[in-house]
Amino acid sequence: QVQLVESGGGSVQAGGSLTLSCAISGDTTNTYSYCMGWFRQAPGKEREGIASIYTPNGDTFYGDSVKGRFTVSRDTAKNTLYLQMNSLKPEDTAMYYCARGRASTVPSCFTWTLLSGPRPDGDWGQGTQVTVSS
Repeated sequence: QVQLVESGGGSVQAGGSLTLSCAISGDTTNTYSYCMGWFRQAPGKEREGIASIYTPNGDTFYGDSVKGRFTVSRDTAKNTLYLQMNSLKPEDTAMYYCARGRASTVPSCFTWTLLSGPRPDGDWGQGTQVTVSS
């Protein structure tokens, strides 16, 4: 059974940077094409997809709220997904989750990340907290 474990969260001042990691284990076969993404849920708000990468070709997608500030990447050898977060703002404060969903095409990865609601089908980690102070 696949497991996703996030790390790297913490507290930072506005304008600072953090890098989140998501280690994937238990199922590293290439039977399917996957979309691997980051979601976040702020207090009192619905979970939202913010960034993802389509594993077959590395295409990336970002939500408008993080575009230009966050970068998603993947280390295939380490089976690890990353989220580099720069120019952090207090409104970035949230629990951050990584997830993996099957996606047979690039557009389906985009849809899975940004248009499928707060918890699209797939495998999920437990989350890591990010707090940005002003």
